[in-house]
Amino acid sequence: MVRQVKVSSFSEVQEIVSAAARCMSEVGVHDMKGSIADAKSILGMMCLDYSHPVNIVCEDANDMNLVVHAIRQ
Repeated sequence: MVRQVKVSSFSEVQEIVSAAARCMSEVGVHDMKGSIADAKSILGMMCLDYSHPVNIVCEDANDMNLVVHAIRQ
């Protein structure tokens, strides 16, 4: 599953990392420049370009919803 989201603040990055850490499956984040980060790694997430929407990639629908809803609150 892939969902595109706009991340506009560092606190939203932290929310993604926190939500992904609670997931049993792997969660990846891909930016528009082609960089990929493990959503459970704050250092990896800080290396991405957030000037454009990013793609959140996960194989489990429940984990995907957990991550996406974490930044939409």
